[in-house]
Amino acid sequence: ANDNMNNIEKSLVIIKPDGVRKKIIGEIISRFEKENLTIEKLKMMKISRDLAYKHYQDHKSKNFFNILIDYITSGPVVVMIVSGKNAISRVRELMGSTDSKKAKQGTIRGDFGVDITINVIHGSDSVESAKREIDLFF
Repeated sequence: ANDNMNNIEKSLVIIKPDGVRKKIIGEIISRFEKENLTIEKLKMMKISRDLAYKHYQDHKSKNFFNILIDYITSGPVVVMIVSGKNAISRVRELMGSTDSKKAKQGTIRGDFGVDITINVIHGSDSVESAKREIDLFF
């Protein structure tokens, strides 16, 4: 669907409260930069419950929804727009599997995550969700 030869994409990335608490913001950013991805915008904020509901609207019906909301609103987060060639798939590769227990060593979640919920980081999973998420946060 993207006829741009270089396929420059933008992804919304959130370093979640556990990532901020573990003081690995710089480590995570440097992993993206080493892969030649660009940090276009960045801010630290506390996500309101209202914003969290909008962000996680696709998971409303799931039994872990409230845990997700409580967790993402439990402390400050760092929200950024990461861009570059095939940024969405590359960010997801660097993050590792959603379930930190299954994520490979050397990925952000494999190195720092605890489980499927407390997994340090969020990254958009498609061009459409990236656009929606960027509009929510920036």
